[in-house]
Amino acid sequence: MSAPPELIPSALNMMAALAAVLGGLFVAVVAARRYLARTGTAAGERLVRVIAAQPIGVKKSVTLVEIPGAVLVLGVAGERIELLSRIDAPEILERICRREPEAVLSFSDQLSRLTARWRTDRHDA
Repeated sequence: MSAPPELIPSALNMMAALAAVLGGLFVAVVAARRYLARTGTAAGERLVRVIAAQPIGVKKSVTLVEIPGAVLVLGVAGERIELLSRIDAPEILERICRREPEAVLSFSDQLSRLTARWRTDRHDA
């Protein structure tokens, strides 16, 4: 019979290996963020922005998407996306892009509003 492995040294080796892997991942994430921030494609500067989306049927919508220098009018249906039109005229671009996008409530905000209504209804009864 072989001797049982020492529990504490094995656990320490395992913890050291885990720390090395997690440390390497952390360094990679920090380096990637710095590189992306320097190249201008970080979350602060988005190159593609959805201006508006209007549903026109079940799983069908028309969407305005802003890209540098133009606005694309896209038809979205299920798994397909079709380019309907490209708007390049500066005066139209200025009018479209000047509008602020409508604020979309997060799930937690919507849930808070619904539960607040429910609570007030319950207390009034």
